[in-house]
Amino acid sequence: MSSDRDPSEMADLISRRRFSATVAAGAAYVACHPLEAAGVSAQAPPPGAERELCEMSATDLAARLARKQVSAREVMSAHLAQIERLNPKVNAIVTLVADQAMAGAARADEAIMRRNPLGVLHGLPVAHKDLVDTAGIRTTRGSPFYRDNVPSRNALIVTRMHTAGAITVGKTNTPEFGAGSQTFNTLFGATRNPYDLAKTCGGSSGGAATAVAARMLPIADGSDTGGSLRNPPAFCNVVGLRPSPGRVPSESTSWSPLSVSGPIARTVADVALFLSAIAGADPRSPLSINEDPARFRSPLGKNFTGVRIAWWRGLGGIPFEPEIRRIVDGTRKVFEDLGCVVEEAEPDFTGVDEAFPLLRYSANHPQYAALIRERPEWVKDTIKYEVEQAERATAADAGRALARQARMFDQSRQFFERYAYFILPVTQVEPFDVNTPYPTAIAGTPMTTYLDWMRSCWYVTMMSNPAMSVPAGFSAAGLPVGLQIVGRHQDEWSVLQLAYAFEQATHHGRRRPALLG
Repeated sequence: MSSDRDPSEMADLISRRRFSATVAAGAAYVACHPLEAAGVSAQAPPPGAERELCEMSATDLAARLARKQVSAREVMSAHLAQIERLNPKVNAIVTLVADQAMAGAARADEAIMRRNPLGVLHGLPVAHKDLVDTAGIRTTRGSPFYRDNVPSRNALIVTRMHTAGAITVGKTNTPEFGAGSQTFNTLFGATRNPYDLAKTCGGSSGGAATAVAARMLPIADGSDTGGSLRNPPAFCNVVGLRPSPGRVPSESTSWSPLSVSGPIARTVADVALFLSAIAGADPRSPLSINEDPARFRSPLGKNFTGVRIAWWRGLGGIPFEPEIRRIVDGTRKVFEDLGCVVEEAEPDFTGVDEAFPLLRYSANHPQYAALIRERPEWVKDTIKYEVEQAERATAADAGRALARQARMFDQSRQFFERYAYFILPVTQVEPFDVNTPYPTAIAGTPMTTYLDWMRSCWYVTMMSNPAMSVPAGFSAAGLPVGLQIVGRHQDEWSVLQLAYAFEQATHHGRRRPALLG
């Protein structure tokens, strides 16, 4: 794999000259359209104020916007300037709609002036994973098949974000069809880790995690089948939540619990705020959860004295790099100091190695097979491998995989009758070279397929429980490492509470990438 980008393929990406003009126009708009009569701050920000706005949490920004202490145009201009400054280095945002974003910010300010009801994300810049349909905005899925695809409608998650007042800035990079936990494709190249530009940011929500870590966005949406809402946040020192299946519904009408959508942000409170905007029942989703998402805006504090936590034992002997073990195991005392009763225990994952890949291959086959027949040269080898494996499988193989999935759910239910949480690493490796498609060995153990190195994530996927990635520290090489907190079935609230307590006790997420200056 090469991360070099062909200029002919990138001609339709961000024009630096046009982009700079848009940012300048935004600043002029703020200066020339004062909102003081409505009590909204609209002064041109003083030197350094733009970067201060980008450093603020989504929760803080939303509160300041609602209190008229800052305008949506100031916030948008600041983040567009940050994108202009840093996106060429990390390649996280692959389609930008700066003019549209500034117009949206102006409308957000008008709503504040008119004292209209405000959504919980009112005025916040967001970008959407390039797998998610966005009306009038290119959605490529990281594939040449869709390089010119412009949907006519928004996906449900985008609609909910807009209803909550968020303003779309553009699309974030993803691997081809979101396949794999390393973000690169032939259209846009690789997205780089903001903590080390020579390393990967993970995937498939790598563009989202990088954009949030680089302070180009306060929040971004992602999706997760084998770890894509957990691996990139772990690699980029931000927070990601894989919700329970159905918590954030889609229009797919699928009964499968493997793939979910969810939030990425820099703090646990921001993830909770974001979740409150995108969760909730929808009749098109057979798994959707009919609970009021406003709960996720409640205070996150909780006393954990006596709460039982299961500490990972090694997940049946799968390999981990020594630094991952050292850092994650070093956090155990944090939970003990919180008052938790920590015991070594984990579910039985025997057979999941065979079941999960087959379920994944079978689910992806209808989408990939026809494209491979049409233009095989446009499809990467790992996707071709998935199609081959699906076509070789028998009905009996699929039946065994589904039976193991059902048994895993029941085993998890019984496991969580004894424990409130299960703690383990997010990843088995540190962020690796950006030019490496995937690790072929871990701690001397060969990886048979491109999925094997992510088992610490997709084992948890098979449990169908909510799981969160929260910053756990840094390796000797200065690379982020994530801690995975798994909670009881459909109990995202409790997962958020423990993640918040860990975050407040450690503050690992406050360490900024050096490229921010």
